[in-house]
Amino acid sequence: MTTIKQPHRFHIPVMGLAYTIDSPIKVAQFGIDSVISIVDDELIEKMHAFYSEKFELPYKEISKKISDYRAERITAYLNTVDKIVKQKYDAFCTELVNSKKTLSSFVDMLPTVSDLKKGLQFYASSPFDQTNEIRSFLNKHFRPGAIDVNIMTKVDKANYSDNDTLPTCYNDAHAALRGFAHSKLESAVVLSAGMNPSLYNYLAEFPDFFPDVTGKLKKKVILKVSDFRSALIQSKFLAKKGIWVSEYRIESGLNCGGHAFATNGLLLGPIMEEFKQRKQELISPVYELWVKELEQKQAFIPKEPLEVKITVQGGVGTAEEHQFLLDYYKTDSVGWGSPFLLVPEATTTDAATRKLLMEAGENDFYKSEISPLGVPFNTVKGTTNECIKNNRVLQNKAGSSCPKKLLALHNEYDEKGICTASRKYQKRKLFELEQYRDTITEAEYRQKQDTIVVKSCLCVGLANPAYMENNIHVKGEEQGVVICPGPNMAYFNREVSLFDMVRHIYGYSSVLQNGDRPNMFIKELQLYVNYLKEHLLLETETSEKQMKKWVTFKDNLLNGIDYYSKLFIDNSCFEVQRDKILNSLNSYRTELESIAI
Repeated sequence: MTTIKQPHRFHIPVMGLAYTIDSPIKVAQFGIDSVISIVDDELIEKMHAFYSEKFELPYKEISKKISDYRAERITAYLNTVDKIVKQKYDAFCTELVNSKKTLSSFVDMLPTVSDLKKGLQFYASSPFDQTNEIRSFLNKHFRPGAIDVNIMTKVDKANYSDNDTLPTCYNDAHAALRGFAHSKLESAVVLSAGMNPSLYNYLAEFPDFFPDVTGKLKKKVILKVSDFRSALIQSKFLAKKGIWVSEYRIESGLNCGGHAFATNGLLLGPIMEEFKQRKQELISPVYELWVKELEQKQAFIPKEPLEVKITVQGGVGTAEEHQFLLDYYKTDSVGWGSPFLLVPEATTTDAATRKLLMEAGENDFYKSEISPLGVPFNTVKGTTNECIKNNRVLQNKAGSSCPKKLLALHNEYDEKGICTASRKYQKRKLFELEQYRDTITEAEYRQKQDTIVVKSCLCVGLANPAYMENNIHVKGEEQGVVICPGPNMAYFNREVSLFDMVRHIYGYSSVLQNGDRPNMFIKELQLYVNYLKEHLLLETETSEKQMKKWVTFKDNLLNGIDYYSKLFIDNSCFEVQRDKILNSLNSYRTELESIAI
């Protein structure tokens, strides 16, 4: 069984709900992998209608009156995306065959070390008509980018028929998984935000996640993780269900977009080092567990472990950083997220939000408390959602109408779940706060009030850019746009073409105009040091358990600094920045050592 190599060494991770909802349609024909969020079935249904009309494909609305509407909407949209991608890929291959200009331009987008690039360069420079040879070469060496999907495992709200709880398979994440499993795609599901045992068990109910008689997996599992221990635990759990993990996607805990799941002070470099050194532990022992379960299920058993990829994302911004992650840590691909928010040819962002991102400075990007999940959420100041939300607070109408209820996971007032960004929840909380207003100071009252009303309707805010950019009319209360860039976005300040961004990634040219951008490892360290200081300031009383936690956190940061100091001295990487990097490491070491816990 021959496998066509990926033409690129980067991928576009999932971003929000709308930002990569149609990225495969935009970039897959160039061989670029990207990830669609399949959380919001309402957005998915509208995008299905939009693209069916645009590409003159048959479309039949899937109503909420259908019992399994959520899964069926997801399946239908993914099948349509697959069909469009194949059409665009075929058309692009035809163009490569017939147009030397297109062929040369595509060659200029490919990485330097690439068999595909070398082969196409030969044909592009040939004076002879080699139409048939080019087509044959493309068939053997070029494939469209993957149409992967993302499921946040914990966003798995139970659903109801009247007052009766539906079976677990109708939970939001379970239904999303079923929608992907029933699609025609041959790609992967990215499982993020930690382990959901019920969802992981459910994977084993779908044949596409098991190897066929050739040992091929039609559908694969990618685990998004932040440390090796978590990866090993989850991979063994899944292997005991007969599920092979094909890729471990490591993401920086804080130097990332959207929800920020901080580690216990472990930095990206040391985490990647552990994956590099211990990768075999994710293969041989896991394979043994996997084989035992396949035997039990009387399924086909591959004679040797399947491929396992290690990929990384979070805060990458230069070709040098990109190449270092590939070469030193032996990674298979590097995720580039936030910078692509300024590439309309790759992502879906409305014009006003792109302008906001271009004009925002370092201090405008921050770790907020706006997420109803209670997890820090990276965003930017000045969004339309922030403005609308604040105006409602001033008018004593705090909260959202909560039309989608995807994050209605709080059970304090409603056993069916309620969202902490909803008007119903905030009104109740504000009323309770008012009852003891006379017993606290005005500052305490304002602080508690802000904690309640800060939550934003992510379900609508993260979906709106797709509606706005594509002129899709939606009913309901105005919510504006929520955007989820990482801190790295501060250093990208202009809209660029897909061609220019890809060439930036591979180091042919640069789209950065600000020379003061810190190295990605130093930026992450800064974020973690600030995170430690912020939390120590907030804790007025620290238990022994909390104290041990923060001591470990601080020790891990200091160990990370030692690791980086040795790494940058012993290797020839980042030579131009080396002195600046080492000075920054020494500065943060001094700062950390001065922090008393």
